[in-house]
Amino acid sequence: MNTAQTLLIPFEEYETNVLSQINLKFNALKSKVKNTSIWNILPDSNTTQWIEQNTMLKLQSNIGFNEECCTLIENSKRTYRIGLIDADLLDNGTRHPNLALLKMSAYCKGFNHDVRLLCSYDEIEIKGNGYTNYDLIVLSRVFKFTKIHPIVQKLIEKGKIVYGGTGFFEIDGPNLPHIVEHHMPDYHLYDEYIEIQTNGDEKLKKRKWGDYLSYSIGFTTRGCIRQCGFCVNRLLKKVVPCSPVSEFLDKSRSKIYLWDDNIMAAPYQVFHSVIEQLQATGKAFQFRQGMDIRLMTEEKAQILMNSKYCGDYIFAFDHYKLDDPEEKKQVEQTVKGLDVWRKYCNKSTKLYVLVAYDSQDERDIEGTFYRIKILMEYGCLPYIMRYESYKDSKYKTLYTQLARWCNQPGFFKKMSFRQYCVRNEEYHQGFNKETAGQNNAILRTDLYGLRKKKYCACYQAMLDFEREHPEIAAKYFDLRFEDLKNKN
Repeated sequence: MNTAQTLLIPFEEYETNVLSQINLKFNALKSKVKNTSIWNILPDSNTTQWIEQNTMLKLQSNIGFNEECCTLIENSKRTYRIGLIDADLLDNGTRHPNLALLKMSAYCKGFNHDVRLLCSYDEIEIKGNGYTNYDLIVLSRVFKFTKIHPIVQKLIEKGKIVYGGTGFFEIDGPNLPHIVEHHMPDYHLYDEYIEIQTNGDEKLKKRKWGDYLSYSIGFTTRGCIRQCGFCVNRLLKKVVPCSPVSEFLDKSRSKIYLWDDNIMAAPYQVFHSVIEQLQATGKAFQFRQGMDIRLMTEEKAQILMNSKYCGDYIFAFDHYKLDDPEEKKQVEQTVKGLDVWRKYCNKSTKLYVLVAYDSQDERDIEGTFYRIKILMEYGCLPYIMRYESYKDSKYKTLYTQLARWCNQPGFFKKMSFRQYCVRNEEYHQGFNKETAGQNNAILRTDLYGLRKKKYCACYQAMLDFEREHPEIAAKYFDLRFEDLKNKN
């Protein structure tokens, strides 16, 4: 083993006190090689290369991929090795690629730097004084509940890794430099990761990773008039143009999806310009953020309906408190928007239903079912969005089961909530296909304490809530999509 190798430490062996241990070994090593240039014993034997790496990793600020990063990238006389980390991907996975990382990658590659997405935290090696085997590491996190490897967290705190994203800064985080923000994304950044995950299976790639491989992605507008407390998009109180479609359009990709904050609130000319640009591509497109159904007009309904749209039309239904004048108004506007929408569109329509934000009690559960009932009557699908505070609720399991029922259309369209819970219990008890669905009356006797068996979490959560709030259960637990759809 040579002297350089003694300074390398496998990532998983890196402990809290590793930097001090490395420094001790490093100083001891220096004393043994008095007649040798210190640069010859470091992993990068080229003096200038190590100095530049030292400069990069000691940025004045490691908050966000900033102008200082751009200066280093643009003016470097050598090729930097740059590692990008999608923290959400490495934690629990994510359906969408990280757009900021796609743009950073393309920008850096434009200056001939070696850029790759890290497929695992284990790919990071710690060298002397906390430096890594990359000249620059950038970590992005969209969701604040995403967990980051503790060693990487320490490197962030020591200023060794650049970090950013709404998972760190909800509304006051730094923006990407203009030249990066408006760069064509590198849509091949995730190719290596996907290849590893699928083992080259093309069918699996198409089924599971279609959003990474088939779509051009971008914002045509930014900003929102609503300023909702649960939303990170609160910097701009109006909707303004952001990027032309051509800025992020990859002609080799068959579809487009857009992350505009509130396209429905865009000024008349802006809205029409965006739609015309999208239609001119000849590609199917979709707005993913949950459009504002309260701003639906007959003209907008006809435009969207006559466009080459991809997948479900997605809107949002966040409010439910009828005893609050402002929220009651929002509910009325939502229902009015659904009336207009269904006048022109009978295609699959989904609405995000936010739960556990204002409260996490029986009132919120009832408000959730109230909105689900309205959507059933309009033949629309609810998609439950659980605010993170649901985890602190006594009804945590019920929230989870509501999401599983609603967010799987195959169940939601065929079963009431009670039937869904019963079906889960039947599976838990081992009923076969022939007898499944015939045991509702038997299982319901549990309400009267006639059976003492341990039940699955889904069924038990339903039973517990019904015992506590029988009036809410009686009103909503037996509603079926097939019975109510298109009632309005």
